[in-house]
Amino acid sequence: MTKRVLLLSSVHPATDPRILYKIAPTLLADYEVFCALPGAGYNDRNGLKMIRLPQYKGLLARLILAHPVVIWKCLRLRPDLVHIFVPELIPVALLFQWLGAKIIYEVQENLYKKFEIKGYNNNLIFRKLFKYFDLSARKRFNCLFTEDAYLKEYRNLAKPSAVVHNYVSLAFTDKYSKGTEHDGFAKPAFLYSGVISMERSFDTIVAALVLLKKKYPVFLVHLFGPVRFSRDEAEQLPGYAYVKEHLIFYGYTDLRLVLKYAKQCVAGIALLKPVADYPDSFTTKLFEYMALKLPVVTSDFPLYQEVVEISGCGFCISPYDSQLLADKLEWIIGNPEKTLEMGRNGRKSVESDYNWENEKKNLLSFYKTVLN
Repeated sequence: MTKRVLLLSSVHPATDPRILYKIAPTLLADYEVFCALPGAGYNDRNGLKMIRLPQYKGLLARLILAHPVVIWKCLRLRPDLVHIFVPELIPVALLFQWLGAKIIYEVQENLYKKFEIKGYNNNLIFRKLFKYFDLSARKRFNCLFTEDAYLKEYRNLAKPSAVVHNYVSLAFTDKYSKGTEHDGFAKPAFLYSGVISMERSFDTIVAALVLLKKKYPVFLVHLFGPVRFSRDEAEQLPGYAYVKEHLIFYGYTDLRLVLKYAKQCVAGIALLKPVADYPDSFTTKLFEYMALKLPVVTSDFPLYQEVVEISGCGFCISPYDSQLLADKLEWIIGNPEKTLEMGRNGRKSVESDYNWENEKKNLLSFYKTVLN
């Protein structure tokens, strides 16, 4: 009899790339898969059965209003395995485990470090509850990690664990990006995909664009992702008024749509400051840019340098150095042939090392271990 799997998150959007476009399709060949996400559509996706959960930004609202819906809609499925993607669902997972399900607890960030920069859902009570239930999960669940560095925090686990990196799915990327190299040097544009925040160097980017505009007055920056600062904070940045006409904010956007903009862009920007767990974990956008044959401008973390500088696919710079960022953007615009070569280098690197095809084997093996 085919085992029944429930992929469950009360936080991730209904088009989360890792859950919906990587994990779920990988599992469908061997399991009956249900996917419960906030705002999910009711239509099945190629055999994947979607379950719609309510959307709430605040943790307290989710605990009171969303989690009972999770229990009501999902408990009756009686899944053989429940894969949760956020720690707030650990109490719900304990209920599923009591009823006989196996549990995979996926750790996508080191919250012990991340709390220092979280602007919401970050009071002392929430921190203490997280620590209590996280320690409980280590003893009771199988843990899955997206980064090797998280193993330093999660030691002496009671059950088998695994690392499944969040590398890029080339089949998915090629399908929606049309697999073409960029042709945007006449009117240069840059791609930024991911959370937009000061911790992710938005202030440095603005300062660099002020310098860039002196030499290249015509350019665009496409910014896809949730904004983690107010309009007033942005307006107070030196030079923001001077360059804001060059910035296009799209908000959170389905990756399928983001990929279509790659052909218009000459490079991808993924700068993160050395705060929280950023130096220990990859931004997945790095590999998406590489798959799109876009040169990358990213942070000078040793972890990133091992990928970017060895591959020859971009630049690793200080996330605080706006002058250096401006210099690299100018170089990219002014050297189209070398830029194209960088893009091809990045593509070769993800084809050989940093792709989902390699990771999904680890995922399937881990599932078999847990269910057996």
